[in-house]
Amino acid sequence: MTSPARLLLKLSGEAFAGEEGAFSPKALRRIARQIASLSNIQIGIVVGGGNIIRGARSPWLDRVDADSLGMLATVLNGFALSTYLEGAGKETIVQSAVATELTEPISPRKARKALSEGKVVIFTGGTGNPLVTTDTAAAVRAAAIGADLVAKGSNVKGVFNADPAVDKGSHLIEELTYDEFLAARYGVMDQVAVEICRENRLPIVVFDLADPDALGMICRGERVGTLIH
Repeated sequence: MTSPARLLLKLSGEAFAGEEGAFSPKALRRIARQIASLSNIQIGIVVGGGNIIRGARSPWLDRVDADSLGMLATVLNGFALSTYLEGAGKETIVQSAVATELTEPISPRKARKALSEGKVVIFTGGTGNPLVTTDTAAAVRAAAIGADLVAKGSNVKGVFNADPAVDKGSHLIEELTYDEFLAARYGVMDQVAVEICRENRLPIVVFDLADPDALGMICRGERVGTLIH
């Protein structure tokens, strides 16, 4: 794997949560410092909203309404991450697929310009449509900004041949083709997102966000987690 010049980082909303609740200052500070420490790389970020609401798992709302709330939740997460990144010395812009006064509208042209100026671009609002995951939004934004790599921060080290929480004999798969991933229907990343990456020849790395060295290793082109290509 080569060192990417422009990276699209996908962060789940759960990454922002902690003992304090949906927003953990400790978690946000840790993530912001990891990102701010990276040099010689352009970074776009897509954030999820699962720390606040998960549309697909909300029994008290229908899926469309829950997804609409989920899109707004990603705006809150993006704004929070922006605040912590600015505090860590990184200039940011926040774009959203849903209209808010806190953000700019999605504009790939403006995003590419901001990235070339060294700013971190945070994409929120998913794709702006219900029934579509933020994994898919990450693939779409990555293609739109001309990213070299999609890096998905997860709560596991990568793709395993079985659920490591259930099967103690499971092992990490270091490398997969797009077709192998899609055929096996691994649950760590949305199938549609992987299909979009395949169509646009965008490699994907699934890695453990809790590993403080993983993101830096990815940016240096070192092997970590699971590479899908």
